[in-house]
Formats: sequence, C-alpha cells, structure tokens
Amino acid sequence: MAESPDVLEITSEAELRALLGEPLPRALTKERVLLHERDKEWLAASPFCLMATSGADGACDVSPKGDPPGFTHVIDDATIAIPDRPGNRRVDGFANILANPHVGLLYLVPGRTETLRVNGRARLVREAPFFDEMIVKGHRPRLALVVDIEQIFFHCGKAFLRSALWRPETWEPDALPSHARIVKSVQQTEETLEELEKYYGPEYAAKLYRA
Repeated sequence: MAESPDVLEITSEAELRALLGEPLPRALTKERVLLHERDKEWLAASPFCLMATSGADGACDVSPKGDPPGFTHVIDDATIAIPDRPGNRRVDGFANILANPHVGLLYLVPGRTETLRVNGRARLVREAPFFDEMIVKGHRPRLALVVDIEQIFFHCGKAFLRSALWRPETWEPDALPSHARIVKSVQQTEETLEELEKYYGPEYAAKLYRA
C-alpha cells in the first residue's frame, strides 16, 4: 500500500493498547498447557480445523483439515495428532513445519460459535502405532502431524455471531461461479471447462480417500 497522510499506521504495542485497551482478566486466565476433559470433548466433536504455519522466512500459510468428527487423535494430555489425507501434494504447511515447527490450530464444531485454539510445536511422523486408529474408509494415513501443545483455550463466538456463519438463511453459494469456472478463470489449465466441471462434479466426493 502506498504511503498516504490519511493512513495512520500503528507501529508499537503501546499504541495498540492505547487504542484497544487491556484484555479482561478472564481472557488472560483461560490459557492452559494441558488438555482438559472439555477440550477432549470438543476435539471428539470437531470435524474441521484450520492449521496455520510459517516458513523460515516468516511467510504464512493456513490450510484446512477435515475428516469425520474426532479425527484428531489425543495421544496424551499434552500431545495430539492429525492424520494426513490425499490432496494436491503441495504440502505448503508441512514444508513450513520442517523449517519452523510453530503451529496454530483452530477447531470448529458446526453450529457452535465458539472455537478451540491450540498452539504448539509440530513434527511430521511417517509411522506410529496410533495410525491404525486413524483409518477412514480404508485409508490409513501415510503421515501425521504430531503437535506438542504449548497453549490451549476456548475462543468466544463473536466473529461467528457477527458473520451469521451457521445461519442457513444467510447462505448464498450460488452467488459465486462454480469452482470449475473459478479455476478456469484464474489459472492456466489443460482441461476444458467441461472437463473441470465433470472433475469437480458429484464423483469428486467419491475420491476423497484415494491416493
């Protein structure tokens, strides 16, 4: 963004605090380092999380992870594991973790406005006994992300309430072009639009666990 006298930038935490104030005591004391039974219940109910990573150069990435509810395996009160599933093989987040192990996870439960935030250090594991507990539709993961928890807490639901994310009457998926049309318009592809529409069509879901 070009510099402008009309744009007032914040450059220090002191300025930030002066503008927004200090957090409530409850917001500070909710942090934990070990899984509570309520955390485990949330993980057992959650089918989806967002994984944030950054590379050695500080460049950031956020990747969605989804599977049936309870896909995150609890190893112990300080350690969890997320299975990898077949994807596009970009592995941006995994490559980041090899350079910088810090990871942030945000767990969602459909219909709930709160989220569970987990921050810690991650490592990639290619084999472990608990892989047998991560089989879904015959797919046994080839690797898992193991996270040593450093911070865990529940986040309030204001963002979800403001966005009305879970209110079906606000949903307008057809306001946007199909995914095939988006792909065809933003990148060069060998496939025709018709071929892409077929690829991302009803049979796409049948291939979710195929390598």
